[in-house]
Amino acid sequence: MTKNETSKFIALILRHKPETIGITLDEHGWANVEELVAGIAKQQAFDRDMLEEIVRTDSKMRYSFNEDHTLIRANQGHSIPVDVELEEKTPPDILWHGTGEKYVSSINAQGLIPKSRLYVHLSADYDTAVKVGSRHGKPVVYTVATGDMQKAGYQFYQSVNGVWLTKRVPAEFLKKIEQTK
Repeated sequence: MTKNETSKFIALILRHKPETIGITLDEHGWANVEELVAGIAKQQAFDRDMLEEIVRTDSKMRYSFNEDHTLIRANQGHSIPVDVELEEKTPPDILWHGTGEKYVSSINAQGLIPKSRLYVHLSADYDTAVKVGSRHGKPVVYTVATGDMQKAGYQFYQSVNGVWLTKRVPAEFLKKIEQTK
């Protein structure tokens, strides 16, 4: 596997299916590093140095080690119930959500829901939202009136890699924007 494919495999393990390599996550999403390395090494050439390199160079900052690097977890994006110990934060008044064109009618009707994940993911800027949306086909970007949502009682969290998270975004807080780029 390429480094990128291995990183995606680690994301699958730490976000969705730790049983793929026979490991478990604790209630906060932490996996034992040695068990993770050993489990992946049974399927492909892999060692701790490769893991350290993937975590250090991941442009999306998907993973975190604990202080002594004995535990690792995905920062967000889980479909399995874990508490990654997010601290509630006050978001900027506007955040962004990028999606694919094929999801527009559903979003317009029901807003943003986490589907198989624990949270809806929001971006701090337009360009990031476009990149996220591009993963799902022709990108569509919405602004999210997060300031208004917070005043209405919705909670927001920010992952260590800067991604904003909330449980759902009702349609009345969304505005589809026309792409200028």
